Amino acid sequence: MPISFDVAVVGLGAVGSAAAYHLARRGQTVVGIDRFAPPHNLGSSHGRSRMIREAYFEHPLYVPLVQRAYKLWSELERDAGGQTFFRRTGGLMVGEASSRLIEGTLQSAAEHRIPHEVLSSGKLHRRYPAFSPLDDVVGVLETRAGILLPDEIVKVHLKLASVRGAEFRTSQVVLGLDRVPGGVNVRTDNGVVGVRQVVLAAGAWLGDLLPDLALPLTVERQVSHWFDPARFPEYHTAERMPVSLWQLSNGRIFYTLPDIGDGVKVGFHHGGRTVTADTIGRTISESEDAEIYDLLRRFVPFAKGSVRDRAVCMYTNTPDENFILDRHPAFGEVLVVSACSGHGFKFSSVIGEAVADLITTGVSRFDLSPFAIGRFGD
Repeated sequence: MPISFDVAVVGLGAVGSAAAYHLARRGQTVVGIDRFAPPHNLGSSHGRSRMIREAYFEHPLYVPLVQRAYKLWSELERDAGGQTFFRRTGGLMVGEASSRLIEGTLQSAAEHRIPHEVLSSGKLHRRYPAFSPLDDVVGVLETRAGILLPDEIVKVHLKLASVRGAEFRTSQVVLGLDRVPGGVNVRTDNGVVGVRQVVLAAGAWLGDLLPDLALPLTVERQVSHWFDPARFPEYHTAERMPVSLWQLSNGRIFYTLPDIGDGVKVGFHHGGRTVTADTIGRTISESEDAEIYDLLRRFVPFAKGSVRDRAVCMYTNTPDENFILDRHPAFGEVLVVSACSGHGFKFSSVIGEAVADLITTGVSRFDLSPFAIGRFGD
């Protein structure tokens, strides 16, 4: 099969669509392949809203990446003719002072000099009356956090990549990759395409495409709910309710996003059932509803009105919950970029840029060693 493109991007969700956009901007000839027709609701990138936050509790190493991501989101808005994909609300992390959430947030804020404020439980409630924290918790407030619009972002990344010459082949399943002189043959259920390099951004399907690596990935089922506030809807607007993460005494973390026209969004961050991408159940049970109702009753009581919507998505997790962004150790034409462990959407702009850097120059401005495949051992 002759070489027809510089790069094939396999998977066109948050990361794949961003990679296609940045590669096309560099003048690369790009073919994007997806088993569905993105944006869709069958993977990890869909939905009406995603959180972005700067004082990153997971690890300070993510802060420079998210700071670059903010700049790239602004550039994307300009490139899209002034569309808005980010809404600033501020961000509130709530938990016991010794919790991982609070300690990690304060560590990142201190190391990177991120403006923030520590609030007592009482002060938090007075300032944000939508929330009812327990007496023994504190809140850490950062000002630059807010909301990204995932479906619109995926759509515009693909549109602008197409304007720059990228071709997309949707509803096609990639079956395998074969090394050939000068590049790679990408085999699909609709034929073969020859490319010089491949970006694998297949999310929950990544392990199926790389059986030789036996990557230690798990796919986790996640549920989100949206509610019409029962009382005081003005408390739950983006102007008066920041995005928030809460760590409970049992270690579990849940999140809330304010009502931007589709209800207050609530869900757990991790803790879902282990599934596979092709067998995930999309029916939400009464017990799953009950868990969320209980969270609202305890911590966001005025939001507990009628359920506007519910949805299921997937986290593709690594054991350390860090990303994968590395060349295949035995197939150097293949760049593996996936497994964002449920916290990757906010970074998709900068990951897409890093992919374009690696494909075109072989280097990135960032230290990507924490995301190496080799960290998993043999």
